[in-house]
Amino acid sequence: MKRTPLFLSIAAALLLVLTTAGTSISSTLGAPAPATKAAAAASAGCGKPPALTSGNHTIQSGGQNRSYILRVPAGYDSNRPYRLIFGFHWRGGTANDVDSGGTDGYNWSYYGLRRLADNANNGTIFVAPQGNGNGWANPGGQDLAFVDAMVNQIEAGLCVDTTQLFAGGFSYGGGMSYALACSRATVFRAVAVYSGANLSGCNGGTQPIAYMGLHGIRDNVLPISLGRELRDTFVRNNGCTRQNPPEPGQGSLSHILTSYSGCRSGYPVVWAAFDGGHDPGPLDGSPGSGWRTWTSAAVWQFFTQFGSNTTPPQPSDSQKIVGQQSGRCLDINNSTTANGTQAQLWDCNGGSNQRWTHTAAKQLVVYGNKCLGVGQAAGNGTPAAIWDCSGQADQQWNINPDGTITAAQSGLCLDASGQATGNGTKIQLWSCSGGANQRWRLEN
Repeated sequence: MKRTPLFLSIAAALLLVLTTAGTSISSTLGAPAPATKAAAAASAGCGKPPALTSGNHTIQSGGQNRSYILRVPAGYDSNRPYRLIFGFHWRGGTANDVDSGGTDGYNWSYYGLRRLADNANNGTIFVAPQGNGNGWANPGGQDLAFVDAMVNQIEAGLCVDTTQLFAGGFSYGGGMSYALACSRATVFRAVAVYSGANLSGCNGGTQPIAYMGLHGIRDNVLPISLGRELRDTFVRNNGCTRQNPPEPGQGSLSHILTSYSGCRSGYPVVWAAFDGGHDPGPLDGSPGSGWRTWTSAAVWQFFTQFGSNTTPPQPSDSQKIVGQQSGRCLDINNSTTANGTQAQLWDCNGGSNQRWTHTAAKQLVVYGNKCLGVGQAAGNGTPAAIWDCSGQADQQWNINPDGTITAAQSGLCLDASGQATGNGTKIQLWSCSGGANQRWRLEN
């Protein structure tokens, strides 16, 4: 696989990158905002002669000449929208290592996914980008902009299903895949992070995306705790039920796959822990690694579960929360998504800022990724506001048969301030009084 000796030699370098860049990049990235996906699944390149072929390509991005390797399926059909998978290399690796499969050749090309795609009717275009300095430091969001440029060029030159973009990578490449999950969740359908950490930043990191993390319990380059942190970002964003998934014991030479429960429909989270080190290709029952690893099939199954030509489904159980006294809806002003924005009453209009989902974890979720919360020291008059969903008790609510909605932590009622009924009336916590300003009904 042409990896293991390199891993040991770069361990110190990776840890240096982590400590010097990993925490600061996420707060300083200034990457351009991604374009929202077109409603149609077929890209602009469909129905036209292909403008790109398999092989090496260069592109201008951020004033730099960047390069990538493209693999177009044999028998390419310009009227068939194809799945598009990005494979990111590790620190010190190259695009050619990912594309060629290294010493394992074709069987390990794109972490073994190319072979599986070819066995499944050639439905996938593969891309192996080359990182600056053989890494993915992503200063100022330059690597995110590079991905945007590649997506635009490939979708214009080939027939791509714009709802079927995926990314995966190992180590530093895993960090880059995580950065895409954070900032390009409306562009990419899912990511797979092999033994990754927050190395390339997390600009955004509040929207849901299907997420798979794979990590070794004996990883001495990027400890598994760092992989768990990445995973938990999307356990929260995807509305999954928080848990401590089982992990294999040391010496078992096995792996355990856990699919989180309670996740928002279309946004699964899968965690794959294995008894091994810093390696994308562990083998069950063996201390070695190779293309016969279980990881290829697991990631392929994760990516291909999503139907072609479909966007992620919206929650089917989202509802309006209507005040009994006012007849107005629980609303987030002007569709704001900023943390700390206090809820209010407003004329019901069916907007996404008035659609709430009461999850199995007792959260009241709006926009798919923001939770109504009140903070840890809640008392009378505490604002009910939206925050990134954390799974904590201050974001849990009981919807009661008498029409009240009570904070699970304090038992106080969701209350329209001052018994007012007008647009803009602020929503707060208050001792339950039985008043009509504390009674609500759910409507579709």
